[in-house]
Amino acid sequence: MTATLAFRHRLRPILTAAVLAAGWALAPAPASARGPEGIADVAEKVIDAVVNISTSQTVEAKGGGSSEGRNANPQVPPGSPFEEFFDDFFKNRRGGPGGRGGADNSPRRTNSLGSGFIVDDSGIVVTNNHVIADADEINVIMNDGTKIKAELVGVDKKTDLAVLKFKPPRQLTVVKFGDSDKLRLGDWVVAIGNPFSLGGTVTAGIVSAKNRDISSGPYDSYIQTDAAINRGNSGGPLFNLDGEVIGVNTLIISPSGGSIGIGFAVPSKTVAGVVDQLRQFGELRRGWLGVRIQGVTDEIAESLNIKPARGALVAGVDDKGPAKPAGIEPGDVVVKFDGRDIKEPKDLSRIVADTAVGKEVDVIVIRKGQEQTLKVKLGRLEDNEKVQQAAIKKDEPAEKPVTQKALGLDLAALSKDLRTRYKIKDSVKGVVVTGVDQSSDAAEKRLSAGDVIVEVAQEAVTSGADIKKRVDQLKKDGKKSVLLLVSNADGELRFVALSLQ
Repeated sequence: MTATLAFRHRLRPILTAAVLAAGWALAPAPASARGPEGIADVAEKVIDAVVNISTSQTVEAKGGGSSEGRNANPQVPPGSPFEEFFDDFFKNRRGGPGGRGGADNSPRRTNSLGSGFIVDDSGIVVTNNHVIADADEINVIMNDGTKIKAELVGVDKKTDLAVLKFKPPRQLTVVKFGDSDKLRLGDWVVAIGNPFSLGGTVTAGIVSAKNRDISSGPYDSYIQTDAAINRGNSGGPLFNLDGEVIGVNTLIISPSGGSIGIGFAVPSKTVAGVVDQLRQFGELRRGWLGVRIQGVTDEIAESLNIKPARGALVAGVDDKGPAKPAGIEPGDVVVKFDGRDIKEPKDLSRIVADTAVGKEVDVIVIRKGQEQTLKVKLGRLEDNEKVQQAAIKKDEPAEKPVTQKALGLDLAALSKDLRTRYKIKDSVKGVVVTGVDQSSDAAEKRLSAGDVIVEVAQEAVTSGADIKKRVDQLKKDGKKSVLLLVSNADGELRFVALSLQ
């Protein structure tokens, strides 16, 4: 026995050296690889401020009701070991046969669950609008199981946020908003919510991306995270390691309905402003500039002598909007608004919307290669205001008289007959496009018959000869592209840059 122990004692350093030589680690992974130790402290500190949101509504049954009942379940992949568990779990929660099949077509009550969090000890709760949309009854379920009826304070559909209020049964734990602008890629974040009705669930991950635009709304600027977010997490908070709310978990990308590590949260900077207005007014009062904007491509930037390509190009100005009296004109490129840089059109839309109605701000534009500072007093964006977009005619009329060819376009001076043929308003001035060479850059940029060229290189034109003269001069000057201001039949403007090479 003693000899055996001695042998093992002599063998241990030899084995250790061999393991190290092979590159194998004997020590446990460093703490940084396992994640920060503060996650448990954050969860313990804030979990009582996170609530479940339970809603119910009466809906008309359709057909046998089987599909509707099952659609309320989490999307569990067929054959999954959890399929039977979730099926039984949610069937029991719906309370018997009314939640599943059968031929009963009478109206029934449906329930849904989401998450929220308390931001004021008077009983103010923040959640997603889609969690409580169309609900007949809303209840807040606290971490200890206490269920309290809540009333709706206000919603903002454009950011998918809602504010609720309930009567506190006791002193509440509340959470504060942090500064989402200070987040860095790779920062640790903690999500707490009610996935699949499993309340009080804590998950952790990192910030995968910032300012993510997924085209879900006009003010997209999501925080992307790989913290596990599932159905039922909607409306729940995303915390930093100081226990501050830096986002509201709202969307996931998933083919199965479960987390694949791509979740999106509305940043706290947006949430805080929306919550303040909903509490104060019961609605959103967004700033309005009164311009129609488009992106600045490399070709447009070259035409306007802007380096590098940036900003929001003003394609049209509303006659009744704040931009008109301030002196903003089509062709201006907004590069700074109220002290904040504008890199792309979405930046301007978000910043203007977040700016207080009636505030006077400095707007820096580039006009004909020179920066100018203009003062604008913002108006209010009405919810029923229609967003105007440059419409592009698709239909090609029959053969038309051609007066001039340039840039792959057949061009003609506007006449009464052409106005009638293309239904062009009398207020539209310029040169009408009667045909497009389908192999030209103009066709690729979606110019079509019936469009009207108003300006070439920021100079007004009235004939095809004007356009050809301007194009020839630009070529002599060594320009690589030409900037056109184009109107549709209704007078809506857009800029198009065409190659001269």
